[in-house]
Amino acid sequence: MAEAHRRHDLLDVEPGAWAAAVTARADLAGVPHVAAWVDNGRPVILRRSYPGEDPGRVPVGLPLPPRDGKRRIGLMLPPDAVRPRAPVLLSEARAACPLSWGVTLEALIALGKRHGLAPRPFGSLLWQSLSGLPYLSEGSDLDLLWPVAGAIPLRLIAEIAAIEVRAPMRLDGEILLSDGGGVNWRELHSIGPGGTVLVKHHDRLALREAAALLAGDPE
Repeated sequence: MAEAHRRHDLLDVEPGAWAAAVTARADLAGVPHVAAWVDNGRPVILRRSYPGEDPGRVPVGLPLPPRDGKRRIGLMLPPDAVRPRAPVLLSEARAACPLSWGVTLEALIALGKRHGLAPRPFGSLLWQSLSGLPYLSEGSDLDLLWPVAGAIPLRLIAEIAAIEVRAPMRLDGEILLSDGGGVNWRELHSIGPGGTVLVKHHDRLALREAAALLAGDPE
């Protein structure tokens, strides 16, 4: 079953609701960027909910830049205070990347086109492209989401791994399934179709047979 909200969804927040949620958290007083985050036109991201959190509210988060402690801020918001924002594509975020990443970025974008997919950044690249704040360094990983409509092509996993061999950075990230779950591409690549993998949803974790997620590729 598809989920109304999915991990990694970007959400815009009604400013009054954001101010109320931040004011209610004494530990956020004076924390850089947080109070003005929404007023500055920045979204938050849907995160996984944790035991004990109100299931009637929406779990959201944002990370602070490394220079400000790299703290991950988690809040719960009323459903009527958030609205979806279109995802950022890797092709749209290239300007925020180190120059040394250029060849790898072109290879990843081309890979996506061959499979009819549009990779999306998350992690440091996403937040730097959205906020203009310094999240990335030459040593940062490149975290990508690969949304698929059906089964995951085996060739896609192998080709991501082949690009990483020549890349100046570590490639990390998830394949996003049509039901909203996410599975780490590296885990799938290491075990192949013969094992089980962890699938993450915003409200649960599940073990799935890799063979049920993967599709063979025609010659």
